[in-house]
Amino acid sequence: MIEITAQAGAYRKGLLKEVDRLSPEEAVILADLERNGLQVPQLHDVLCGGHVLVDDPQLYADWRFAKGSQPRLSSHHRDIDKKRYPDIGMRGPVVREKVHGRTAQGTWLQLEKTPAAFGKGKLPTLTDLRHLVDYVTYKITRSNVGPWGLSRMTERYPMYLSPILAVPTSLTPPVARSLFRALRRIETDDDVTAVSQDLAARFPPPDRADLAGELGKTASGRAGRGLFGNSEVWITTAPSPSAAAVLRERPEPPAVLPFPGDTA
Repeated sequence: MIEITAQAGAYRKGLLKEVDRLSPEEAVILADLERNGLQVPQLHDVLCGGHVLVDDPQLYADWRFAKGSQPRLSSHHRDIDKKRYPDIGMRGPVVREKVHGRTAQGTWLQLEKTPAAFGKGKLPTLTDLRHLVDYVTYKITRSNVGPWGLSRMTERYPMYLSPILAVPTSLTPPVARSLFRALRRIETDDDVTAVSQDLAARFPPPDRADLAGELGKTASGRAGRGLFGNSEVWITTAPSPSAAAVLRERPEPPAVLPFPGDTA
């Protein structure tokens, strides 16, 4: 995935070289993001420090590896109890400095160019000064400083990933009644606007108790509602006057059918 996105996106030098040193822990993180809907173009923002929200709280524990993970300080999501859910950092050749934590409904993740080692009882180091430089860059550009570039996917405008974006849910009775009336009206209008209204009246659609049951379902193949319900049908020329005249002729059917004669 990284090699594919590197063909179209601009990164700092050395990314593909570091991919060969990808650690198992880093691979797990990228695989989990992909499983939760990350696409190849979005991977560019992740590698460039984009702030990612994943609708899966279990990832907070899954990304707390026995090797390399340790609590660290960050200014992200201050509404979360940091004593119960401390932010977790991890270093790697590709992620450089990965930091993640809990949100109210899931897990957040961000890759940083420079790790921050400062904390209580520690003196600032050269790495901490470089981290402050990245912070100044963020304030000026309004972009996160990631290991391989800049991303405008900040905590205020994050990237959101969800394993299931469409969740079935029941309708309240008032909404269900209103939806039923609207679908019934649409179906009735379809019969009135049919080319042959007499045939439409003789062959009404099936009387289904739950008209809303068809909503949200994907028909297989080219199946659709009606003969051309899922077809690309359009008019390219004006109708023929002679054909229109023939179609307007609606002779009355005979009262008594003629004798068919000999048939085979």
